[in-house]
Amino acid sequence: MAYNLSHLKQLEAEAIHIMREVAAQFERPALLFSGGKDSICLVRLAQKAFFPAKIPFPLVHVDTGHNFVETIAFRDKLAAQVGANLIVRNVQDSINRGTAQDEKGPNPSRNGLQTITLLETIEEFKFDACFGGARRDEEKARAKERFFSHRDEFGQWDPKNQRPELWNLYNGKKQVGEHFRVFPISNWTEMDVWQYLDAEKLEIPSIYYTHQREVVFRDNNWLAKSDFITLMGDEKYETRTVRFRTVGDMTCTGAVESNADTIERVIQEVASARNTERGTRADDKRTEAAMEDRKKQGYF
Repeated sequence: MAYNLSHLKQLEAEAIHIMREVAAQFERPALLFSGGKDSICLVRLAQKAFFPAKIPFPLVHVDTGHNFVETIAFRDKLAAQVGANLIVRNVQDSINRGTAQDEKGPNPSRNGLQTITLLETIEEFKFDACFGGARRDEEKARAKERFFSHRDEFGQWDPKNQRPELWNLYNGKKQVGEHFRVFPISNWTEMDVWQYLDAEKLEIPSIYYTHQREVVFRDNNWLAKSDFITLMGDEKYETRTVRFRTVGDMTCTGAVESNADTIERVIQEVASARNTERGTRADDKRTEAAMEDRKKQGYF
């Protein structure tokens, strides 16, 4: 499929520039890697930014314990393929330490608990900059972000006190204990990501393509069958032909009915979609400002 490669190349060049700026300004950067399509793009961009050397910072994954097995398998495979140092920290360990507590209810999500484990991981390794795959088009709170998103000593984000970014000048100055979240693909759209994956011929987890899976319809989402969901009332699992537009905690990541079995068909589907990919994330619907509240607490 033919794309406006100059458009993708411009986005790629911008992202590579930002990654190199981080490498120049910070001592202990890390790349937050979920195994999803956005973080896969970040890995490829990091490869290009520092070629022929290996990626000079670790990949960090906060494992909720409720992840899709396909995503975890892909995470390990990709890290081995690119020769990157993979650091995995588990939400369950935070629960065992008493710093986090599982939610109650029929489908208790650990998505929010990732924040606690992430901040503990940042403190453990003294990371001063963490790359993330957030994009402005995903959710309105993320549209408020800068490329360099300053976090205070508690890991918190203040949307009203962000630093100006003039042209391609990025201010990485911080106090002891503070750090930055950095979003190199902030100007990308979901379509850009898919076109870049196609242009670069990048492998992605199989759950992004259509497959048959047992799901239950809850809160206008198709949730995958798992040991972490308790059926309520008349609910029952049924087999549907679905795919996932985003990956995350199984208890809050909804599937969409789809026949898109190739990346070209996924791109066609995305082009005609009227709902954002985050529209399938139940945790974003808990309150009007759910994402912004989590980000203020230190979320990705």
